[in-house]
Amino acid sequence: MQLDDTDWKIIDILREAHVPNSAIATALNLSEGAIRQRLKKLKDSGVMVVRGLINPDILQDQQIAIIAVSVAESALLESKAAEIAELENVHSVIITTGRFDLMVEILVDSNKGLVRFLTEQLSQVAGVSSTESFLILKGYNKYI
Repeated sequence: MQLDDTDWKIIDILREAHVPNSAIATALNLSEGAIRQRLKKLKDSGVMVVRGLINPDILQDQQIAIIAVSVAESALLESKAAEIAELENVHSVIITTGRFDLMVEILVDSNKGLVRFLTEQLSQVAGVSSTESFLILKGYNKYI
């Protein structure tokens, strides 16, 4: 899908804050119906999702971790990324270049939650050859 300037303006407005369609329409000098149609097209095509995000730095007993994962065979990258993405507490999985094949972002309730994730969930994914964990000590402009 190719986005036009109006699509990008709508996305930029919603990146700043949740605002009603009427406010977006006023800002862009369009009808509310046109905004509603464009938002539907952006959502249906998978370009955009609208959801509530939290700042884990503010919440007690919440820990973000990045788990770097090596996969046994390159042919398994996409299937293992998809399998890991379905695990509880996983917020995102990306395929990367470099020393690791995947980067997995998780939100757990504590360091014990990280141990549980590694030993009870990720360890059940066949084809994962090694992992390295990175705890996020403080995030800036980080919402998940």
